Amino acid sequence: MKSQPGHLLVVDDSPTIRMKLSFELEEQGHSIVTACNGREALERMQEQAFDLVLLDILMPEMNGYDVLRVMNDDPNLRAIPVIVISAFDEMTSVVKCIQMGAEDYLLKTMDPVLLEARIGASLEKKRWHDQEQAYLRQLQLERSKSEELLFNVLPKPIAERLKRGETIIADSFADITVLFADLVDFTALAAEMTPTDLVVLLNDVFCAFDYLTARHGLEKIKTSGDAYMVVGGLFNKRADHAEAIADMALDMLDVMRLFSREGGHSLDLRIGFHTGPVVGGVLGANKYTYDLWGDTVNTASRMESHSETGKIQVTEAVYERLRPRYVFELRGCIPIKHKGEMKTYFLRGKV
Repeated sequence: MKSQPGHLLVVDDSPTIRMKLSFELEEQGHSIVTACNGREALERMQEQAFDLVLLDILMPEMNGYDVLRVMNDDPNLRAIPVIVISAFDEMTSVVKCIQMGAEDYLLKTMDPVLLEARIGASLEKKRWHDQEQAYLRQLQLERSKSEELLFNVLPKPIAERLKRGETIIADSFADITVLFADLVDFTALAAEMTPTDLVVLLNDVFCAFDYLTARHGLEKIKTSGDAYMVVGGLFNKRADHAEAIADMALDMLDVMRLFSREGGHSLDLRIGFHTGPVVGGVLGANKYTYDLWGDTVNTASRMESHSETGKIQVTEAVYERLRPRYVFELRGCIPIKHKGEMKTYFLRGKV
């Protein structure tokens, strides 16, 4: 079966042999470039891609052995098959060329039909190699996309553990701060907007919150509807996680005022946060979700749901931790579901 045409480089110091080989190979449908020595051959290989090199051994300036050595050391040239065509018929030369990476070794007195068959076999092998490399590159690209998606939906330390093969991830954290924020009356606002406008607005708000999360060195856990959950001190151990969350909460109110002023919508937040121990883990098999559980999470959620529009409600534990550096307003004792009466405070600003 006739081989598919290829782009070939013929390297020989004899003009007659270069011309003869070029004519025969072009008759077979191949495109041919020639070089008169090894140095020129390497220059041609740097300029363009070849499917096969036909290489003489004895040449001035740089011989065939040196060309094979350079190609073998260069990852960009190593995959190009080389058929040595030489007047040398010594076995030591044959062995040396094969050991240095040559695909085949033929004598210059070989039959043209044999040369065509050897070229066809080498080109077919090269094409299979190229297809395999293209498949591996595509596989790596898809793997990178999957990893990027994993890092986008899960905290990086958790994604890394999943990549290492951990199937059950569950950890306890002795001291973190959990914040919940919810858009007030967003359901009524959504009823007045087109689906596209609604998604654009919500995306803009949450992207702004994501920026604040990164800026303050915190960890976004999830969004649920129009609610946003972020924590401090989860993976990056820091003594000031409550302070970072407080700063985030104050910045979130500033962002909402900016959206209301420039976006033409009346947007308000309720925010609440609490500090204490939690348990964290991964749920799901196909769609992974990382979440937190425990009394600290429930209390933080209650601080948000029982807060007031445009205010940041915190527990007495947060107040005691932050009061030297932040300004608070005592709200008093209020009934909290499953908690009874709790003394709470509104965070107003920094000292």
